[in-house]
Amino acid sequence: MALFGRNVGVHGGPAPARAYLPELLEDVLAQRINPGRVFDYEADLEDIADAYATKDERRAIKSLVMVRNMA
Repeated sequence: MALFGRNVGVHGGPAPARAYLPELLEDVLAQRINPGRVFDYEADLEDIADAYATKDERRAIKSLVMVRNMA
């Protein structure tokens, strides 16, 4: 009610991130670009619960989950 009572609006729109993912992911994995400018938390797949916890606790905005050795 605080937003609407003061005539404050929230706007948003679609982000075509999926269009850029294949190329960007290839660049990140080849270390041509540093994902640190985008991601502020990194976790292994086994620690994915920690990645969600950091977002829930507002300690991170965008987490990078690394999947290694899927054998």
